[in-house]
Amino acid sequence: MESSRKGRTSPTITDVAELAGVSRAIASRALSHESRPVSADKRARVLEAAEKLGFKPNLLARSLTTKTVNLIAVIVNHIHDFSDLDLFDFLIGEIQSIGKQVIFVRVGSVQRAEEFLRNGVAYHVDAALVFSDFAAAADVRKMFRNAAVLMLNGMHDGTSPSVVPNEVIGITEAVADAAGKGVATAAMVTGRISSPVEQSRIATYKSEMKRHGIRLVAELRGDYSYASGRQMAQSSGWTDVDAVFCTSDAMAMGVMDVHREAFPHNKPARFRLYGFDNLSLTDFEAYPISSIGYDKKAYVGEILRFLTRTGEVAGDRVDVTVPTFFVSRATS
Repeated sequence: MESSRKGRTSPTITDVAELAGVSRAIASRALSHESRPVSADKRARVLEAAEKLGFKPNLLARSLTTKTVNLIAVIVNHIHDFSDLDLFDFLIGEIQSIGKQVIFVRVGSVQRAEEFLRNGVAYHVDAALVFSDFAAAADVRKMFRNAAVLMLNGMHDGTSPSVVPNEVIGITEAVADAAGKGVATAAMVTGRISSPVEQSRIATYKSEMKRHGIRLVAELRGDYSYASGRQMAQSSGWTDVDAVFCTSDAMAMGVMDVHREAFPHNKPARFRLYGFDNLSLTDFEAYPISSIGYDKKAYVGEILRFLTRTGEVAGDRVDVTVPTFFVSRATS
């Protein structure tokens, strides 16, 4: 084996296979995230041989063989909401667990998405995950010259598959909780009205409030952020209500901080407070906000199912919904 490597500056997969005493195909599978099984003993021998030789897989060569680059594009408006941090840390880890890496494309506005298209800004990726409501499915397919586009928000077009939470379930439970506690009037602090998801969310809240006889006194528009929640909370003429429904937990946190005196020992004294997203922060004493969430493990699991089957489902309309649920905490 030593003579076979003479003159080479770096070891190859063949060298690893020879040292481990396995075939080249077994060595390749042991060092990749292929689904075909490799026995634990052979995998251990291959990994030991690779470490001993200082072998590093040639990702470019592998991509030419497999026709994949192991890159996943994640299209976002921005990353500053607490809900982004809760989700994306988990999502990136799970994507990396299947041997792929993530590149983020921050769109920020409809005009920015159009600029990407005009300038031909694109990457060679295996698939694109669209969280931005500024990016239309058809535009993303053009941007990446790829039909493997999964819509997780934004502008669906009846072609690309989607995975979205079924928000009706959680909202129905939250409004029913408020009605059961005698809430007769409410205010809403909403997010960006241009978002189709937000439009549907607001419509569901209003429908459920009407069904339970809760009168909507005020509707204030934020942008899902903590800062906008604080700003809306400082507005006059809406706090004389029985409940405030916020369409993000971050905005609900802003409302709570402005009106801390209304929550002695975190209990509602003047109005009940409801959020949305079920952030990990709501499990802590500082912000025990009643909220609506969904099983992020199930949600990300559906995304991974798409990423491991892109060749089968790309271009086919497959809509998957993940149920939401209401979590009652101190503020309600």
